Amino acid sequence: MTEAEIAEFTEERRGVDEWATYDEFAAGIDTYRLPNVSLEGRELSLTLDDGSSLSLAFGSDTARWSASGTIAEADATDPYDAVQVRKDVFFLNLPLESRDREAVTVVWSERTGRAIVTHSHIDAERVEGEPQVKQDFHAATIDGADAIGDEPGESRDLIGMRNLYRYSPEHLYEHVYMSTERYAWQNLQGVQRGHGDMDLSTVWKLDDGLYLFCFREFRISVASVWLHDLGYNLMTTGIFLGINGDGESEHSRAGGHIYPLGTVKYPDAQPV
Repeated sequence: MTEAEIAEFTEERRGVDEWATYDEFAAGIDTYRLPNVSLEGRELSLTLDDGSSLSLAFGSDTARWSASGTIAEADATDPYDAVQVRKDVFFLNLPLESRDREAVTVVWSERTGRAIVTHSHIDAERVEGEPQVKQDFHAATIDGADAIGDEPGESRDLIGMRNLYRYSPEHLYEHVYMSTERYAWQNLQGVQRGHGDMDLSTVWKLDDGLYLFCFREFRISVASVWLHDLGYNLMTTGIFLGINGDGESEHSRAGGHIYPLGTVKYPDAQPV
């Protein structure tokens, strides 16, 4: 190898060896995200599958919300981020300021009257071998609506699927959905180029072609919540909650295009 080739190889190897922090890889990852919408003047009340409740009243950019039970007793006002994924389907995130290191994310369908509530929270200390950001999931119904169709729940539909995700001109990732508990990823373009891992993941089905996908990383203290629209739109809308390079909790928006590469079908023994 020439000196120039050795220098180029060394620089690329250094990039592979040095992992980017959460805020470094998340910068710009919302470039191709669907546009935000205002829910001003609207209200949403949910009953969760364990009998607890979540109610929200929306202003222009903040929501007054209250909760009982699972999410813990709460009555607060926080900023919100809302995206209309389909005509009757919404993605809502509360990047909480009233409670440090937490986020509440709700996806719901006005057609079915059903929803999924995800509570993401960062543990006080990092424990070796465990993701520091934890998540809890609950199926819910919209109060006053007639719930139709199947109750949202864990799904095996993505197992064996291999997709590309383009979030910006500088963000291109590949996902392979391995089982109900794990997925594999690698960065093909971006500050994490050459990096990849197999992390804990959860997939719930909201409605036809709509899947809640969440991951919790081992190496970096970060977790995410996404709503994959694998119907005609082939778009994904998501958020991150994690610890940035300064050691502080941070919320980020994300989203972009989905490019399916194919699906593997297992002939006999199946993944967990």
